[in-house]
Amino acid sequence: MKFVGIQKQISRNNRKSVLLLIAFPLLILAAVFAVVYFLSYDEFGNANPDIAIDLFVGAIPFVTVVVLVWFLIAYIAHGKMISLATGARTLERKSNMRVYNLVENLCMSVGMTMPKVQIIDSMALNAYASGLKEKDYTVTLTRGIIESLNDDELEGVIAHELMHIRNKDVRLLVVSIIFVGIFAFVVQIAFRSFLYGGLGGGRNNRDSGKFMILILVVSAAAYLFSLLFKFALSRKREYMADSGAAEMTRKPWALASALKKIAPNHHVETKSEEVQQLFIENTPKDTSANLFGNIGGLFTTHPPIEKRIKFLEQF
Repeated sequence: MKFVGIQKQISRNNRKSVLLLIAFPLLILAAVFAVVYFLSYDEFGNANPDIAIDLFVGAIPFVTVVVLVWFLIAYIAHGKMISLATGARTLERKSNMRVYNLVENLCMSVGMTMPKVQIIDSMALNAYASGLKEKDYTVTLTRGIIESLNDDELEGVIAHELMHIRNKDVRLLVVSIIFVGIFAFVVQIAFRSFLYGGLGGGRNNRDSGKFMILILVVSAAAYLFSLLFKFALSRKREYMADSGAAEMTRKPWALASALKKIAPNHHVETKSEEVQQLFIENTPKDTSANLFGNIGGLFTTHPPIEKRIKFLEQF
Protein backbone atom coordinates (compact mmCIF):
# COMPACT_ATOMS: atom_id res chain seq x y z
CA MET A 1 0.00 0.00 0.00
CA LYS A 2 1.30 3.43 -0.87
CA PHE A 3 2.45 5.19 2.29
CA VAL A 4 0.29 8.08 3.39
CA GLY A 5 0.90 10.07 6.58
CA ILE A 6 -1.06 8.90 9.60
CA GLN A 7 -2.88 12.22 10.09
CA LYS A 8 -3.88 12.31 6.43
CA GLN A 9 -5.19 8.75 6.71
CA ILE A 10 -7.16 9.67 9.84
CA SER A 11 -8.67 12.75 8.16
CA ARG A 12 -9.65 10.72 5.10
CA ASN A 13 -11.18 8.03 7.32
CA ASN A 14 -13.16 10.61 9.28
CA ARG A 15 -14.64 12.11 6.10
CA LYS A 16 -15.80 8.67 4.98
CA SER A 17 -17.18 8.02 8.46
CA VAL A 18 -19.33 11.16 8.32
CA LEU A 19 -20.95 9.84 5.14
CA LEU A 20 -21.57 6.48 6.79
CA LEU A 21 -23.11 8.15 9.86
CA ILE A 22 -25.45 10.14 7.59
CA ALA A 23 -26.47 6.80 6.06
CA PHE A 24 -27.88 5.58 9.40
CA PRO A 25 -30.78 8.09 9.68
CA LEU A 26 -31.38 7.74 5.93
CA LEU A 27 -31.67 3.99 6.47
CA ILE A 28 -34.27 4.57 9.20
CA LEU A 29 -36.32 6.77 6.86
CA ALA A 30 -35.97 4.25 4.03
CA ALA A 31 -37.25 1.47 6.29
CA VAL A 32 -40.23 3.58 7.38
CA PHE A 33 -41.06 4.44 3.75
CA ALA A 34 -40.86 0.76 2.76
CA VAL A 35 -43.42 -0.12 5.43
CA VAL A 36 -45.87 2.67 4.58
CA TYR A 37 -45.49 1.99 0.85
CA PHE A 38 -46.62 -1.60 1.30
CA LEU A 39 -49.45 -0.38 3.51
CA SER A 40 -50.70 1.74 0.61
CA TYR A 41 -51.59 -1.35 -1.45
CA ASP A 42 -55.35 -1.81 -1.87
CA GLU A 43 -57.26 -5.09 -1.78
CA PHE A 44 -56.63 -5.56 -5.51
CA GLY A 45 -52.86 -5.38 -5.09
CA ASN A 46 -52.40 -1.87 -6.51
CA ALA A 47 -50.07 0.57 -4.79
CA ASN A 48 -51.19 4.16 -4.17
CA PRO A 49 -48.10 6.44 -4.08
CA ASP A 50 -50.12 9.43 -2.81
CA ILE A 51 -51.31 7.48 0.22
CA ALA A 52 -47.77 6.20 0.81
CA ILE A 53 -46.33 9.74 0.76
CA ASP A 54 -49.05 11.02 3.11
CA LEU A 55 -48.41 8.16 5.56
CA PHE A 56 -44.65 8.70 5.32
CA VAL A 57 -44.87 12.45 5.98
CA GLY A 58 -47.21 11.79 8.90
CA ALA A 59 -44.82 9.21 10.36
CA ILE A 60 -41.69 11.40 10.20
CA PRO A 61 -42.43 13.47 13.37
CA PHE A 62 -43.17 10.33 15.40
CA VAL A 63 -40.05 8.53 14.16
CA THR A 64 -37.92 11.63 14.79
CA VAL A 65 -39.16 11.95 18.39
CA VAL A 66 -38.54 8.26 19.11
CA VAL A 67 -34.99 8.39 17.69
CA LEU A 68 -34.18 11.62 19.56
CA VAL A 69 -35.43 10.18 22.86
CA TRP A 70 -33.39 7.03 22.24
CA PHE A 71 -30.30 9.16 21.55
CA LEU A 72 -30.88 11.38 24.58
CA ILE A 73 -31.06 8.38 26.91
CA ALA A 74 -27.97 6.84 25.31
CA TYR A 75 -26.06 10.15 25.40
CA ILE A 76 -26.71 10.62 29.11
CA ALA A 77 -26.28 7.02 30.25
CA HIS A 78 -24.00 5.41 27.64
CA GLY A 79 -21.06 5.16 30.05
CA LYS A 80 -23.07 3.35 32.72
CA MET A 81 -24.70 1.12 30.10
CA ILE A 82 -21.33 0.05 28.68
CA SER A 83 -19.88 -0.52 32.17
CA LEU A 84 -22.91 -2.62 33.14
CA ALA A 85 -22.60 -4.64 29.94
CA THR A 86 -18.90 -5.37 30.48
CA GLY A 87 -18.81 -5.45 34.28
CA ALA A 88 -16.26 -2.63 34.43
CA ARG A 89 -15.58 -0.63 37.59
CA THR A 90 -13.23 2.20 38.55
CA LEU A 91 -9.59 1.19 39.02
CA GLU A 92 -8.36 2.92 42.15
CA ARG A 93 -5.06 4.72 41.80
CA LYS A 94 -3.72 3.31 45.08
CA SER A 95 -4.40 -0.25 44.00
CA ASN A 96 -2.44 0.00 40.75
CA MET A 97 0.00 2.89 40.41
CA ARG A 98 1.71 1.01 37.56
CA VAL A 99 -1.29 1.42 35.24
CA TYR A 100 -1.87 5.06 36.23
CA ASN A 101 1.78 5.94 35.65
CA LEU A 102 1.68 4.40 32.15
CA VAL A 103 -1.54 6.25 31.25
CA GLU A 104 -0.35 9.59 32.67
CA ASN A 105 3.05 9.43 30.96
CA LEU A 106 1.48 8.67 27.57
CA CYS A 107 -1.08 11.46 27.96
CA MET A 108 1.60 13.99 28.92
CA SER A 109 3.75 12.95 25.96
CA VAL A 110 1.01 14.01 23.51
CA GLY A 111 -0.65 16.77 25.60
CA MET A 112 -4.02 15.13 26.10
CA THR A 113 -6.26 15.12 29.16
CA MET A 114 -6.03 11.89 31.11
CA PRO A 115 -9.14 9.71 30.76
CA LYS A 116 -10.76 7.70 33.54
CA VAL A 117 -9.34 4.23 34.10
CA GLN A 118 -11.51 1.17 34.71
CA ILE A 119 -10.92 -2.55 35.25
CA ILE A 120 -12.89 -5.68 34.35
CA ASP A 121 -12.40 -8.60 36.74
CA SER A 122 -11.71 -11.12 33.99
CA MET A 123 -8.53 -13.07 33.30
CA ALA A 124 -9.12 -12.67 29.56
CA LEU A 125 -6.70 -10.28 27.86
CA ASN A 126 -8.53 -7.29 26.41
CA ALA A 127 -9.12 -3.55 26.64
CA TYR A 128 -11.32 -0.82 25.20
CA ALA A 129 -11.86 2.95 25.17
CA SER A 130 -15.26 4.65 25.41
CA GLY A 131 -16.92 8.05 25.83
CA LEU A 132 -18.70 10.77 23.85
CA LYS A 133 -17.06 13.83 25.40
CA GLU A 134 -13.81 14.65 27.17
CA LYS A 135 -15.04 14.26 30.75
CA ASP A 136 -16.49 10.82 29.88
CA TYR A 137 -13.47 9.36 28.06
CA THR A 138 -12.45 6.08 29.67
CA VAL A 139 -9.80 3.42 29.14
CA THR A 140 -10.83 0.01 30.47
CA LEU A 141 -8.45 -2.92 30.98
CA THR A 142 -9.10 -6.47 32.07
CA ARG A 143 -7.31 -7.84 35.12
CA GLY A 144 -5.80 -10.49 32.86
CA ILE A 145 -4.15 -7.99 30.54
CA ILE A 146 -2.73 -5.98 33.46
CA GLU A 147 -1.22 -9.06 35.08
CA SER A 148 -0.03 -10.83 31.90
CA LEU A 149 1.72 -8.06 29.95
CA ASN A 150 5.02 -6.41 30.77
CA ASP A 151 5.26 -2.62 30.97
CA ASP A 152 6.20 -2.09 27.31
CA GLU A 153 3.38 -4.33 26.06
CA LEU A 154 0.79 -2.79 28.37
CA GLU A 155 1.96 0.68 27.35
CA GLY A 156 1.35 -0.27 23.70
CA VAL A 157 -2.20 -1.44 24.47
CA ILE A 158 -2.98 1.72 26.45
CA ALA A 159 -1.53 3.87 23.64
CA HIS A 160 -3.79 2.05 21.15
CA GLU A 161 -6.86 2.93 23.26
CA LEU A 162 -5.71 6.52 23.72
CA MET A 163 -5.42 6.81 19.93
CA HIS A 164 -9.05 5.74 19.59
CA ILE A 165 -9.91 8.67 21.86
CA ARG A 166 -7.64 11.14 20.05
CA ASN A 167 -8.98 10.08 16.64
CA LYS A 168 -12.60 10.43 17.88
CA ASP A 169 -13.19 6.76 17.07
CA VAL A 170 -14.95 6.19 20.37
CA ARG A 171 -17.65 8.74 19.48
CA LEU A 172 -18.29 7.14 16.11
CA LEU A 173 -18.44 3.63 17.53
CA VAL A 174 -20.82 4.57 20.36
CA VAL A 175 -23.11 6.40 17.90
CA SER A 176 -23.08 3.41 15.55
CA ILE A 177 -23.96 1.11 18.46
CA ILE A 178 -26.91 3.39 19.28
CA PHE A 179 -28.20 3.29 15.69
CA VAL A 180 -27.77 -0.48 15.35
CA GLY A 181 -29.52 -0.85 18.70
CA ILE A 182 -32.60 0.86 17.26
CA PHE A 183 -32.92 -1.71 14.47
CA ALA A 184 -32.10 -4.61 16.79
CA PHE A 185 -34.82 -3.47 19.19
CA VAL A 186 -37.43 -3.20 16.42
CA VAL A 187 -36.49 -6.66 15.09
CA GLN A 188 -36.89 -8.18 18.55
CA ILE A 189 -40.27 -6.51 19.13
CA ALA A 190 -41.56 -7.51 15.67
CA PHE A 191 -40.35 -11.09 16.08
CA ARG A 192 -41.95 -11.50 19.50
CA SER A 193 -45.18 -9.93 18.27
CA PHE A 194 -45.15 -12.32 15.33
CA LEU A 195 -44.64 -15.35 17.61
CA TYR A 196 -46.97 -14.42 20.45
CA GLY A 197 -49.41 -11.99 18.82
CA GLY A 198 -53.00 -12.87 18.01
CA LEU A 199 -52.57 -14.55 14.62
CA GLY A 200 -55.77 -16.57 14.72
CA GLY A 201 -58.32 -17.15 11.99
CA GLY A 202 -60.08 -13.77 11.94
CA ARG A 203 -59.48 -11.33 9.09
CA ASN A 204 -58.18 -8.65 11.48
CA ASN A 205 -55.74 -11.13 12.94
CA ARG A 206 -54.58 -12.22 9.48
CA ASP A 207 -54.05 -8.58 8.47
CA SER A 208 -52.22 -7.95 11.71
CA GLY A 209 -50.04 -10.98 11.03
CA LYS A 210 -49.16 -9.74 7.55
CA PHE A 211 -48.32 -6.33 8.98
CA MET A 212 -46.00 -7.83 11.62
CA ILE A 213 -44.29 -10.00 9.00
CA LEU A 214 -43.79 -6.88 6.87
CA ILE A 215 -42.23 -4.96 9.77
CA LEU A 216 -40.07 -7.96 10.67
CA VAL A 217 -38.72 -8.36 7.13
CA VAL A 218 -38.08 -4.63 6.59
CA SER A 219 -36.48 -4.09 10.01
CA ALA A 220 -34.32 -7.23 9.59
CA ALA A 221 -33.08 -5.96 6.21
CA ALA A 222 -32.38 -2.52 7.70
CA TYR A 223 -30.58 -4.16 10.64
CA LEU A 224 -28.35 -6.08 8.21
CA PHE A 225 -27.42 -2.89 6.34
CA SER A 226 -26.80 -1.05 9.63
CA LEU A 227 -24.35 -3.80 10.63
CA LEU A 228 -22.49 -3.33 7.34
CA PHE A 229 -22.27 0.42 8.01
CA LYS A 230 -21.03 -0.25 11.54
CA PHE A 231 -18.38 -2.71 10.41
CA ALA A 232 -17.20 -0.32 7.70
CA LEU A 233 -16.68 2.33 10.38
CA SER A 234 -14.47 0.09 12.49
CA ARG A 235 -12.00 -1.90 10.42
CA LYS A 236 -9.49 0.71 9.20
CA ARG A 237 -9.61 2.48 12.55
CA GLU A 238 -7.81 -0.44 14.18
CA TYR A 239 -4.86 -0.02 11.81
CA MET A 240 -4.88 3.72 12.49
CA ALA A 241 -4.89 3.16 16.26
CA ASP A 242 -2.12 0.56 15.96
CA SER A 243 0.09 2.85 13.87
CA GLY A 244 -0.67 5.82 16.14
CA ALA A 245 0.27 3.77 19.19
CA ALA A 246 3.55 2.78 17.51
CA GLU A 247 4.25 6.45 16.80
CA MET A 248 3.34 7.45 20.37
CA THR A 249 5.47 4.83 22.15
CA ARG A 250 8.22 4.36 19.51
CA LYS A 251 7.88 0.63 20.30
CA PRO A 252 5.81 -1.04 17.55
CA TRP A 253 7.30 -4.41 18.52
CA ALA A 254 5.79 -4.05 22.02
CA LEU A 255 2.20 -3.73 20.75
CA ALA A 256 2.82 -6.59 18.27
CA SER A 257 4.01 -8.74 21.17
CA ALA A 258 0.94 -7.75 23.22
CA LEU A 259 -1.41 -8.71 20.36
CA LYS A 260 0.27 -12.13 20.12
CA LYS A 261 -0.51 -12.72 23.81
CA ILE A 262 -4.04 -11.32 23.49
CA ALA A 263 -5.02 -13.46 20.46
CA PRO A 264 -5.52 -16.86 22.17
CA ASN A 265 -7.29 -15.54 25.29
CA HIS A 266 -9.22 -12.37 24.49
CA HIS A 267 -12.90 -13.30 24.91
CA VAL A 268 -14.65 -11.29 27.65
CA GLU A 269 -18.16 -12.34 28.65
CA THR A 270 -20.49 -9.35 28.26
CA LYS A 271 -24.23 -8.79 28.70
CA SER A 272 -24.47 -7.26 25.22
CA GLU A 273 -22.72 -8.39 22.06
CA GLU A 274 -22.91 -4.83 20.68
CA VAL A 275 -20.15 -3.60 23.03
CA GLN A 276 -17.76 -6.30 21.80
CA GLN A 277 -16.67 -4.07 18.91
CA LEU A 278 -15.12 -1.63 21.39
CA PHE A 279 -12.47 -4.16 22.47
CA ILE A 280 -8.96 -4.17 21.04
CA GLU A 281 -9.71 -7.69 19.76
CA ASN A 282 -13.18 -9.21 19.31
CA THR A 283 -12.93 -12.23 17.02
CA PRO A 284 -15.88 -14.49 17.93
CA LYS A 285 -15.03 -17.19 20.47
CA ASP A 286 -16.61 -19.80 18.20
CA THR A 287 -15.99 -18.72 14.60
CA SER A 288 -18.17 -21.57 13.32
CA ALA A 289 -21.12 -19.91 15.05
CA ASN A 290 -20.75 -16.81 12.89
CA LEU A 291 -23.89 -16.83 10.72
CA PHE A 292 -22.22 -15.03 7.83
CA GLY A 293 -18.88 -16.80 7.95
CA ASN A 294 -17.09 -13.45 7.70
CA ILE A 295 -17.59 -13.51 3.92
CA GLY A 296 -15.03 -11.17 2.41
CA GLY A 297 -14.51 -9.60 5.85
CA LEU A 298 -17.80 -7.70 5.51
CA PHE A 299 -19.09 -8.87 8.87
CA THR A 300 -16.03 -8.17 11.02
CA THR A 301 -15.34 -5.02 13.02
CA HIS A 302 -11.59 -5.72 13.28
CA PRO A 303 -9.05 -6.87 10.70
CA PRO A 304 -7.46 -10.27 11.43
CA ILE A 305 -5.07 -9.93 14.35
CA GLU A 306 -2.34 -11.73 12.36
CA LYS A 307 -2.44 -8.94 9.76
CA ARG A 308 -2.24 -6.29 12.47
CA ILE A 309 0.82 -8.00 13.98
CA LYS A 310 2.49 -8.22 10.55
CA PHE A 311 1.61 -4.55 9.93
CA LEU A 312 3.31 -3.51 13.19
CA GLU A 313 6.37 -5.64 12.54
CA GLN A 314 6.93 -3.73 9.28
CA PHE A 315 7.52 -0.46 11.15
